[in-house]
Amino acid sequence: MTGASLLSLLVTVVIAGIIFYLLFWLLGKVALPEPFGKVAMVLLCLAAVIYLIALLTGQAPMMRIT
Repeated sequence: MTGASLLSLLVTVVIAGIIFYLLFWLLGKVALPEPFGKVAMVLLCLAAVIYLIALLTGQAPMMRIT
């Protein structure tokens, strides 16, 4: 990997982390009934882990920095 691709990966991970953190925070603030809130949190965590794995294996698109 070159320096530019590592920088693109870093920027993509940081932006995805901010987005997933804000969604996690929003789900915590919204008063969902108990089973729906728990299911939403689990699905959000699962989506974040799957996206991170796909990003690190090169399957997910990264932001291009030129």
